[in-house]
Amino acid sequence: MVSDDQLLLSYKEGNAGAFEAFVHRYHGPLLGFLIRKLKDVAKAEDMTQETFIKLMRQVKKGEIPSQVKPWVYRVALNLCRDHWRSAGYRSEFCKEEMPDAVSQDTSVVEIYEKQETRKHIIAQLDYLSDVRKNIIILRFYQDLKLKEIAEVMDLPVNTVKTHLYKGLKELKKSFAQEKGGSEHEQRFL
Repeated sequence: MVSDDQLLLSYKEGNAGAFEAFVHRYHGPLLGFLIRKLKDVAKAEDMTQETFIKLMRQVKKGEIPSQVKPWVYRVALNLCRDHWRSAGYRSEFCKEEMPDAVSQDTSVVEIYEKQETRKHIIAQLDYLSDVRKNIIILRFYQDLKLKEIAEVMDLPVNTVKTHLYKGLKELKKSFAQEKGGSEHEQRFL
């Protein structure tokens, strides 16, 4: 598999197809990350596109980021922060979510339980601090390594570990306190 650096280097040398391959690799995960952050599919699509445009400009200037994946997520996170700070920001929440990938063998009940658990976890994440919420999303939904999260968040790795541990502990506590939680949710923890 061609590395991210090789794709961007190829793009810098004039191969537009290399950038398309890079976008194809990161579009889905980045869009999912932004949908979780913004809860607005249309805005998330705009910011995904804006992130790739910023990367194109960066590469065209001859400045390929040393750690591309963390750089892309950091830019996306900064765009979210800029959006929230903007005067036009209104807290309109779009409750639609990306559907999970479903195998052919999965029953309707399992799909329903999985979606309910996912919705519940996402709702509980809103009670965490922004830093802890971002770290958990980057780790478990975007599959970033701790070192990459540290670069995205501009924090030391040990601080990321501490926030991750405390965030998961808070989630576990909130599930335990909640009455009537489903058996599936308890298995998750």
